[in-house]
Amino acid sequence: MKTTLEIPDRTFRKAKATASALGIPLRAFVTQAVEEKLSQGSRGRGKPWLECAGELAHLHEETTRIQKIIDEEFEQIEPEDRT
Repeated sequence: MKTTLEIPDRTFRKAKATASALGIPLRAFVTQAVEEKLSQGSRGRGKPWLECAGELAHLHEETTRIQKIIDEEFEQIEPEDRT
């Protein structure tokens, strides 16, 4: 299928240069780029921060432990505060 796309000049030049360096036509390079993007599916759609946030999942237990200590400390009433 043929179509017309508006691509910023800088992006077009980079894409054309990259395709040339790979030894493939620009048409093939753009097709590969679109297919790669489509294969990613809905992963992280609209939430780019989610990809890196998932890397912190291993800290959940430590965060919970620290929060428990903080909560316990704040539950204690200092002697000078008792009336």
